[in-house]
Amino acid sequence: MSSVNTAIQLITRESAAGQATAAAAASTCSPALARGPWDFDLAEALAGVPAYGPGASVADVAPASTPRQGQLPEEYRLAGDAELDDRIRAAKAALGDRAVILGHFYQRDEVIQYADFVGDSFQLANAALTRPDAEAIIFCGVHFMAETADILSAPEQAVILPNLAAGCSMADMADIDSVTECWEQLEELFGTEPDADGRVPVIPVTYMNSSAALKGFCGEHGGIVCTSSNAATVLEWAFERGQRVLFFPDQHLGRNTAKAMGVPLAQMPMWNPRKELGGSDEETLQDSRVILWHGFCSVHKRFNVAQIEKARADFPGVQVIVHPECPMEVVDAADSAGSTDFIRKAIAAATEPTVFAVGTEINLVNRLAAEYPQHTIFCLDPVICPCSTMYRIHPGYLAWVLEALVRGEVVNRITVADDVAAPARVALERMLAARP
Repeated sequence: MSSVNTAIQLITRESAAGQATAAAAASTCSPALARGPWDFDLAEALAGVPAYGPGASVADVAPASTPRQGQLPEEYRLAGDAELDDRIRAAKAALGDRAVILGHFYQRDEVIQYADFVGDSFQLANAALTRPDAEAIIFCGVHFMAETADILSAPEQAVILPNLAAGCSMADMADIDSVTECWEQLEELFGTEPDADGRVPVIPVTYMNSSAALKGFCGEHGGIVCTSSNAATVLEWAFERGQRVLFFPDQHLGRNTAKAMGVPLAQMPMWNPRKELGGSDEETLQDSRVILWHGFCSVHKRFNVAQIEKARADFPGVQVIVHPECPMEVVDAADSAGSTDFIRKAIAAATEPTVFAVGTEINLVNRLAAEYPQHTIFCLDPVICPCSTMYRIHPGYLAWVLEALVRGEVVNRITVADDVAAPARVALERMLAARP
């Protein structure tokens, strides 16, 4: 099975040529995905405005603080696939154990092939801990993941993000200023005194897909970090200590998890930072159990019930598995929902040939289909639309950062200030202690 990138290139080329082939009949959400990411680095530099680039998050508005990538040197932009492959492998060999490459599940295959470890954001941060002698950790993922790796790794280890423009639109939907303002309003409404059972009025919980600043905020305010695989355990932890939870930045993970735990939807108001009292009222907030932030993942927002209905009509008996970042109605209509690791394990555990319709990022789905050819595995969304920001990482950037390390130079290093890293580490350690 060809990679997602290869499919996008073929679809775009044949569609432009007007060729009526199977590839041309398929579609991507943007023909710009076929271009090199450096084109968007340059466009953003010229415009003076950051953006997420083509793909699922293209319509999301990037805040002015979004990191931007300087122009990749011409030799890497012009190099062909074979040349980049030779250069990356030579640099890896020269560096040996001095460098470790981490590749996120959603990364393009052309980059994943060089990864020493493949996993989700927290699995990869933990994987880096198994290589304490590595001088450099090259994180082929997005910005918040590299921040987490820097928080958990040794001070002398350099964490590198090959393309600084690889951010996360969902993580950017909750910033430290907005969350702090929300917290102050909630403290004014609820007070700060615990109830008769010793539970404080509200506990902050941030999803792993958030900035280091927000992880630090949780650490400083008695809160905790969660992943999609342990969100229920973390909410139980929070309910033992607080009367209610402020959950950010992903509303869907918070809603789906709390609903499965029996929390009524009426007790899960949304907090929109652009509206007074988050768009709610005092009575509703007082009665709340989980206050959901107005944030979402644009990859998982693309999935809908109609896609599930079509999959069931086309393949009677299909198993529909979706990620809990999908909207509630999609999770409710699916056969099961869980983290990327849950999805992988569910498919691996199937002993008989099975049809799986999967609601998560296309690169992972495509890779699972290639890994388990005895099954029929396809993405619920028929349009090829990868994570915009993961797609900003390209072998050209990987070759650039690796060859710089060979020369003794560290480029694109991600560092988290000590005053943020210390409380963020506290929130992460609380998460580690809250085992499912």
